[in-house]
Order: sequence, then structure tokens, then C-alpha cells
Amino acid sequence: MTDLSHVPSHAPSRALDQALDHALCQERAHHEACRAALSAMTDDAARSVRTGENAFASGADAEVLGRHLRGLAKELRAEPEGPLFFGRLDFAAADAADAADASQAGEHSGQSYHIGRRRITEDPLRPPLVIDWRAPVSRAFYQASPRDPQGVAVRRRFGWAPFATGEPADLTGIEDEPLSLPAPGSGPGTGPVPSAVVVREIERPRLGPMRDIAATIQPEQDDLVRSEPTRSLCVQGAPGTGKTAVGLHRAAYLLYAHPQRVRRGGLLVLGPGRAFLAYISEVLPALGESGVRQSTIDEEIAAHEIRAQDDPAAEAVKHDARMAGVLHRALYARVAPPAEGITVPDGSYRWRIPREELAGIVAEVRAEAPPYAVGRERVRGRAVRALRRRAERRAGPRGETWARRIGRARPVAAFVDEVWPRTRPEEVLAGLLADPADGALTPAEREAIRWARPPRSHRSARWSAADLLLLDELAGLIERPEGFAHVVVDEAQDLSPMQCRAIARRAGSGSLTVLGDLAQGTTPWAARTWPGQLAHLGRPDAAVIPLTTGFRVPAAIVDFAGRLLPALGVEVPPACSLRAGGELTVRRTDDLAAATVAAVRAALSREGSIGVIADGPGTGALRAALTAAGVETAVAGTPEAAGAAARVTVVPAALAKGLEYEHVVAVEPAAIVGAEPRGTHRLYVVLTRAVSRLDVLHRRPLPPELAGPAL
Repeated sequence: MTDLSHVPSHAPSRALDQALDHALCQERAHHEACRAALSAMTDDAARSVRTGENAFASGADAEVLGRHLRGLAKELRAEPEGPLFFGRLDFAAADAADAADASQAGEHSGQSYHIGRRRITEDPLRPPLVIDWRAPVSRAFYQASPRDPQGVAVRRRFGWAPFATGEPADLTGIEDEPLSLPAPGSGPGTGPVPSAVVVREIERPRLGPMRDIAATIQPEQDDLVRSEPTRSLCVQGAPGTGKTAVGLHRAAYLLYAHPQRVRRGGLLVLGPGRAFLAYISEVLPALGESGVRQSTIDEEIAAHEIRAQDDPAAEAVKHDARMAGVLHRALYARVAPPAEGITVPDGSYRWRIPREELAGIVAEVRAEAPPYAVGRERVRGRAVRALRRRAERRAGPRGETWARRIGRARPVAAFVDEVWPRTRPEEVLAGLLADPADGALTPAEREAIRWARPPRSHRSARWSAADLLLLDELAGLIERPEGFAHVVVDEAQDLSPMQCRAIARRAGSGSLTVLGDLAQGTTPWAARTWPGQLAHLGRPDAAVIPLTTGFRVPAAIVDFAGRLLPALGVEVPPACSLRAGGELTVRRTDDLAAATVAAVRAALSREGSIGVIADGPGTGALRAALTAAGVETAVAGTPEAAGAAARVTVVPAALAKGLEYEHVVAVEPAAIVGAEPRGTHRLYVVLTRAVSRLDVLHRRPLPPELAGPAL
């Protein structure tokens, strides 16, 4: 490791110092060239918007080109001002001492490539100054090892000083890893020596939104990121293993490696809430991908304003998988055989279809199980076809104009409305909730969802959040929606079966990246196993890949939170952390507010973000105490938190999932456990939000699983 911040002034070798200075000067000069080239690329893109849009006088070509150029110019202008590369690959030369290494290098023999978040070039006819981290050649940066160097002679990593807006990026160190030789300390019974640059980057104090991990992706993470676009997979990730980052980087990779397929179909990222989406919002733009839809399942199904509140019993029934069958039967109960045949005049003759033949048409279409609206048009089309056959047998060929006119004829329209009436999701659901007579539900369940006062019509209905989910199911039964090419679903263990079905409809024939941790399931319907959840998501054959090695949360905190695992009722692989150190303090106090203020003041003397997490009703008093003490705070999940400059965030425990803070003050664990049926799971989430330091403050006795000595 050669790092300016660690090289002593009395270094024993002047030659080493000179070589280091020379290498740093070269790399700094290369970075300046990259910055100049990126500026020129931005100017060229902006200039091309003006000239390219005028290259075509009119037509779709001009519109498509203009849209592409405007998007490129916008992306380049939004490029972060930080370091433009984080690594370099030096491939073995053709005359390398190790012939195997040279052979593996192939077409890259003797070449050097800088690896960064975006490709940067100063001349299209010359090699790029920076290779995109997603390019095929870049994979060796993450996968090469002394056992399998993949043609790489030296892997170089760069240390950069923490970047401040408006200041030039400062290259502070270089770490070279020769891969053609055994790594120091490697051998039987030993593991690879961790990169000091990677360790410092992972442990760098966290401030603000989530960062990308392009510089620190581990081999097992890289395998998931570069999975084929048609492959659906589920990542069971313990806290701190980077499962969310893996999902976002896979999205960025798919957009890069399969642009036509993925951009044409679209890519959707679904998170558990707005606080979480705000936290991850800068990752994809930092990787050069903008315009990706990031949403929640509640936002995706929000066809109406929520104006009613279900009690827990009704909510549980409406989220149950059996409701899919209940809704299907309620919708298709509207389909009925005809009461009589039809007679249709065409101006020359009167054509008749008997009731039995019409009933056969309805039964045939019903058996094909098309979307309801498609089935309605199939019935119309087959009735017209039957009439056309009669007409052509007697009077000769009939054209499409004749067929369209007959399809709109009053007797045909009346027949279709009788046997397959037009309907809306709201109409079907209003009828069901007014009289939920389906035998798949118990009498108690039917009464739980029955409207006490049915509205005069579906137009005046007051819908609950769970009702919107049922309306979305019905909308999908009536007219199958067009799906996305790929959907990333985070915190998937918390989804109900009906929420899973809503996501499956949006995935269509595309693929899914399912992220979650069964141990962090906190909703009443949270999954306890992945196979059942994946079946509800329409991907029963998706592989489940565990990530168990943590990089962010220190081992002491992982082990302390892990005491709760036996009480959670789920089987998950045991987690471990490669991060040593960390600070864990468990303190009993008679004054929680005062102890919280003291803990936050101590945390403010150090770097990083601070999260004060408590049961929802307790957050108000804690924030008031902090404000009275002169500590500026924001509240997670509120509009003010998105752009807040405050280092301290007060977080209701229900909103903590997916968030991370350098220092967490967890207040009154017993209240968090007692607030809901899955409170122990919620506490597990809270304790694993800290990536460096955790203070646990309590007045009431700790849950028995945590009552032992602090680790």
C-alpha cells in the first residue's frame, strides 16, 4: 500500500518516495485530463442539441434525436464533481514472465484501463480515458484474484480525500495489488488481505443519502449485479450486506448492458416508503442513470384518494391471497348465458343465431380465461363471425366494412351487454363489499369486510388503502396492464400476497430483483419463507441467494442485534461482519429525554449522521427535548427531512427500515417491542441501523433476549 496520508517523512527509501510521487503526479495529471474531456463532452452534447435538432426539417427522427441529445446533455451536466475514476487495471503484457497470465489477458494484453462510474473519452478514435464500471473488461476489477488473475498483472485502487462541492478532487493515495504473485498472507487456511482503500471507503462516515458502491463491490455482489436480464432472483440479505446497493447497481448494469430491451420496457424501483426512496435517490444518478421510476406500491395503485380506514381484521382479510379468487369470482359472476337468440338485419336479409350457439360462444370464451375486457370483444367478434358465415353461404363474400357495421348493430350490442356486460373495478368491488357472500371466506371474515353503510353507488364510495389494492387486482383482471422490463423490489418480505400480485402484474413477462430479509419482516402479513413469497410474485422458480457478510455494520452491533433472531420465528443464515470495532453502549436511565440529549451531543462531536429512533408516540417528546437543548433536527418521513441540513434525524421506529446512520440512539426498546404484534422484528431493524456506534437507552427492563451483558 502506498498512501500519502500514511507515508512517514523518514521513509527509508528515497527511490520509493520518488516512485510514489511520480505515480501520483501521473494519476493526478490523468484526472485533470479526464475532467477536461468530460467538460468537452458536455459542451459537445449541448452543441449537438442545437445543431442535431435542426439536422432534420421535420419528422420523428428529429424528435427522437433531440430527446436523446437533451438527455445526454442533462446527464453530463449533472455528473458529480467528485473523482472520475476509482481503479485501474494493468493487464499482463504478451512477453510477461507468466505465460498463463499473458494468455488470459487476450486482446487486452499490455493495456491499462482506468475504471470509473462513466465512460470518458476525448477522441472517439482513441481508447477512452475512463472505462465504465459496467463494461465487460471492468469485471476483472471486481473478480480477479491471485488464484485467478484473469490476465491482470496489477490492480490499482485510488484513495481520494472526502470531496467537498466546489473543491477539486484530491488524490491522496495509491494501492497496487500485484495479482501475478501470491497475495501477502495468502495461502492454506488464510483469506485474502482486505484492501485498505476499500476498508476506508466502506467505513467513511455516512452523511446524507445513500452512496453508490461501484468502487467497493465484492465478487459475490458483482455476480448478482451482472445477472442476465431475463433472470429473476431473490437476495436474502442480512443487515449491512449491501442488498439494496446490489439491487440498484443491478438496475444500472441492466440499463447499460441491455439498453434497448430495458429502456423500451422500462425499469421500476419499488421501496417501502418515501423516506427510504429519498435515502436511495442519488445512487442511480451517480451511476449515470436518470429517469428511472422510483416509487412505492401504494403510489402505484393510488387510483383514488384514501378516505376510509379499515380495522385490523378487515385489513388482514383484504391483504389475504384468497381475495384474488374472491374478486375473480365476483367479476366473472357477471358473465351469463343468453336468454334467447338474436336476429340481425343488414338491409338485404335478416340473419339469426339461435340461443344454443350463442351460449356455446360465451362458454368457449369463458373457458379461454382472457382478461375480462378482451373476453367481451371476443364474444362480439365470434358472434359477428357466425353471422358472416351465414351471410356468405347465402349471398357471397362480405367485407370488413360489413363486419364492423354488424358488430355495432343494436341486436349484437344488446347481446354482448347481456352476456358479458361492461363494468368497472369500482362497481364490482362496491357490490362485493356490500354483500360479501363468497364461501372462501369465513362468516367472521365476511362480516369484517362488509360495509356497515353501503354507499348509494360506487361513485360515492369511500375507499381505504386496502381497497385500492383490491381495485388494482380487478383492474388487472379487466384489462391486463403492460409490464416493465425489470422491477427491483426492496423490503419484499413485508409485502402481503395481494401486494405481491400487484407487483407481478407490473413485471409482466419481465424479470424481478427481489431484495429483503425475513428477519426484518414487520407487517402483520410479512413472509416467513421466500418460496411462498416468490410464488405470489409470479416467480416461483427464482433463485434465492443469501448475502451474509456485512461490510457496514460492525460485528459488535450485529452480534448484539443477533440475540433477537431466535425469537423472530424465521430461518435465515447467520450473519457475520468483516468490520471490526464499532461502539455499543447499553444504559439504563430514569430520564430518557436527558439521556438522549447527552448521547446526541456526544455524537455531534464526531463525524457522521445521527438517528434517534424510538416508538412513534415517543418521538415528539424526544425532538422537543433536543430542540430545547439547541440541537437542530429533522423528522424522517416528512417533507422537511428530504432537504434538511441537520445531522440529527428523529425517526419513528416504523420508518427506520432501509435507513442507515453513523450513530444511532435507540430509545426504550421495550416500547418498540410492545407497540405492535411484530415488535421484536421492529426492534431488530432499529438496532441494525447503526453503521459505527449504537447507544441503547432504556428505563423499562430490556427484552429478555437483550438482557445479557453488552458485547
